[in-house]
Parts: sequence; structure tokens; C-alpha cells
Amino acid sequence: MADASSTLSRVTDINLRVLLGERPAWQAGRVADADDDHYFVVDGRRWRATDPSIPEKLKTELVGELMAARRAVRDAKGEEAAVKAARARVQDAKVALGERGEPWWEPPSREGRQDRLAATIRTLLRHRDADKTICPSDAARVVGGEAWRDTMDAARDAARELAAGGLIEVRQRGVKVELDEVKGPVRLARGPAWDEP
Repeated sequence: MADASSTLSRVTDINLRVLLGERPAWQAGRVADADDDHYFVVDGRRWRATDPSIPEKLKTELVGELMAARRAVRDAKGEEAAVKAARARVQDAKVALGERGEPWWEPPSREGRQDRLAATIRTLLRHRDADKTICPSDAARVVGGEAWRDTMDAARDAARELAAGGLIEVRQRGVKVELDEVKGPVRLARGPAWDEP
């Protein structure tokens, strides 16, 4: 009989492979319905699949943050504030991956796209070191897939909203700037209101 740590390791490995879009052998033929690319079933429970249009490098970062957030929920051990913060991280990662929020295979509403872009920005910034930045195009690539360029204005809008609340700051050449006052490429960093547990 396997001990608890080896069982947890196996479950984490299976979850990671599923989140990365791989279909393990045990899952073959266990889809919920004709939308087999949209859902899968594990132990009788239906789960939404990860958006397959997310570039692999970015998907790996999002999944890495999701796994870290799940560990944070486990490690919070009933501390209400820590559990709440960790669950918010899980929610952001799952929305970014397309596993929650509006279905990734349907045309998004403006609000749904903005929610997913904001969740993606927060998730990528959490995953990277505190002094690292992301490009708005990273969020656009996650949400827009191959048509990511069409999502750039929306990604900049999401960044503008997060910056207005102080959660992130917009930088150009390492200097904080106002997004509406600059032209050219910018980077997004954690802002003064970033409160990470």
C-alpha cells in the first residue's frame, strides 16, 4: 500500500499532466460529452479543460503558480486570511488557464475578457520573482491565442485598470510611467498596493 506522500506525488503529477493538456492513459475515453476538447471527467466529476491555445511556456508558468497556490491553501491550516488569499490565487490561475470564468471556446464578453486578462497579469506576476516584470503581450497571448495581437488593446486596458488601483505599475525602460502618456513597449511590475502573503 502506497504511503500518503507517494499518493500525493502521483495525484500532483496527474493534475499537472492534465493541466498541461496531456491526456494520461487512464483518462482515455472518459470525456463528459461530445465537447471532448472542452471537458474531461475524473472519478465521475466533470472538469473544464485548459485552453489549448495558451503558448506552452506561458501555460507552464500559469500551472506552476496554480500548484504553488494549491500548496498555499493546504499549508494555511485554517488561518482564515491565509486561506482566503491562497484561494484567490487559485481562482486567478484557473481563470487565466480558462478553467473558470467564461468558456474559452466561446466569444468572450468585454467583461469576461478583462477579467481573464487581469487574472493572467496577476498570476504571471505572482509566479515570477518579485522584482521581475511581464509584458502586456504575455497576457494577450494567454487570452488571445494565435490572434493575440487583436487582444493587445484589451490587455493594455486591463493593465491600466490594475495600475489605477496601485496593484501593478507600468514601466518603460525601468521607469514608472502612465500608460496613457507613453508610446512603445512597456513592462508591468508589482505595484505599491501589491500585498502578497
